Amino acid sequence: MALAVTSTSAESAQQAIGYPTLFLLVLVGALLPVIPTGALVSSAAVVAFHQTAPFAMALVFVTASLAAFLGDAALYWLGRRGLGSRNGSRWLETIRSRAPEERLAQARDKLADHGVTVLVLSRLVPAGRIPVMLACLLAAWPLRRFARGNLPACLAWAATYQLIGVLGGSLFPEPWEGVVAAVALTVLIGAAPSLWRRVRGTRPA
Repeated sequence: MALAVTSTSAESAQQAIGYPTLFLLVLVGALLPVIPTGALVSSAAVVAFHQTAPFAMALVFVTASLAAFLGDAALYWLGRRGLGSRNGSRWLETIRSRAPEERLAQARDKLADHGVTVLVLSRLVPAGRIPVMLACLLAAWPLRRFARGNLPACLAWAATYQLIGVLGGSLFPEPWEGVVAAVALTVLIGAAPSLWRRVRGTRPA
């Protein structure tokens, strides 16, 4: 009985610290794309998978998707302000610096052909979010239109990486083992497109 109470108290403490931390890190990661937010969501999902607290998985999903949505909306708003400014802005330059010309051209073509669908899929493609966001900015999409397409994108993104975490958590009895597996899988998924482009580029003509 005492052990169960102690376990419940520990889980409550983890939740009180973990969810606000997850929200903050995903929010900052959306603004500054240097934080591996996918790995964070997968790791949080592993921990939630091994908890007995009700709605732990649902809270991870809501926290991650809401933080991603708000972070994207804030970055897009800052980018629009930069486009309207004569001297641009630091945030707009940050977006431009992470959108290679080739990827931006592809994003603009696909956005012109398929509209919001491309925006929804952009968060599921490694390194696809920023070029599509910049394409939306250059196409002068209002924030409201961007937000309508970005909401399902963030929901799908959170669900995908949470599923990766559940898979890692279900394969191993200890949470830390599942976290390692989930992080390794997210890193592999993120690196796969770059490795594929390198392989294609080194093939003889």
